[in-house]
Amino acid sequence: MGRLTRREVLGSAATAAGALACGLHRSPDQTPQWPESRPLRCVFYTDVHARPDGDTPRALALAASAINDRNPDLVLAGGDLIADGFEVSSAAAAPQWDAYMEMHRAIRAKVHPVLGNHDLVAAAPSDGTAPSADPRDVFRRRLGLERTYYAFDSGGYRFFVLDSVHLLGEGDPYEGRISEEQIGWIRQELAGLAKETPLVLATHIPLRTAFYQATQGATVPAPRDRVVVNSKEVLDLFADHRLILVLQGHLHVNEALVWGGTTFITGGAISGRWWRNLARDEGRVRRRHPRRRPGGLGVRRLRLARRIVGSRRTIHSPPGSTLTPPPTRRRVE
Repeated sequence: MGRLTRREVLGSAATAAGALACGLHRSPDQTPQWPESRPLRCVFYTDVHARPDGDTPRALALAASAINDRNPDLVLAGGDLIADGFEVSSAAAAPQWDAYMEMHRAIRAKVHPVLGNHDLVAAAPSDGTAPSADPRDVFRRRLGLERTYYAFDSGGYRFFVLDSVHLLGEGDPYEGRISEEQIGWIRQELAGLAKETPLVLATHIPLRTAFYQATQGATVPAPRDRVVVNSKEVLDLFADHRLILVLQGHLHVNEALVWGGTTFITGGAISGRWWRNLARDEGRVRRRHPRRRPGGLGVRRLRLARRIVGSRRTIHSPPGSTLTPPPTRRRVE
């Protein structure tokens, strides 16, 4: 990997589309102690793919600094926090986790992590070592979690963090799926909530995306390891509730779409072009894809009220108005 200049790093990992700054206006009847005039400030970043070599640790430090500069009230980390735990032993994955945790601890606001497929450790080791009896164990221990799905409240919003990785065994290693256990838990959580409570979901593997149709053709189905295969069942649970936003990762693409009053945002990767030299690739990328940022990176600031308004364009409009522009396209790896 070529060395990155400070400008290149700041223009990529530190301002990744995965670092999505958003202002959420609270519901007036929720969390009375939260100032009604002040939006909830949150940052969402995803697909860090942390590793200890090259300029990556410095880039991660700059990314944490950029997140801190936005002074968020909370942070969501959208999964694939390390480069590759799935096919390596716990010992081999440890330096990757050390590199990521340096960034994690440098973020001043509380970080709420989402499990990604790369975060499972020793699920199917390629070095001949025995698979882990619990590939999620290292993720939970490193991040201080009792389990890989949970909910929390902030600023009058209920946030649901989902575990979207379902192991399959031989052949295809995994698919995107929300387990029956989680579905039962979601039903219980929703039963205790007022229907007007604004809800936000965070998942690594997307619940809804138009990436494959936009890039490969209208009738092309998404592979089952790129989307949540039971997404309709999951989203139907929220049909009578106020699900306003779904935050997703996995595809390394910047995408915003609206369906049924919910905005789905797929964030680009903190790792950019897999930590490749951006200066070397920039000219080639821009010549082939003039609308695509090098590494697919950028920052979008959102404010939720009667509609979600981006800093440069509207990405969610009320029913009956024009929907979002086509997503920026990126190669999936």
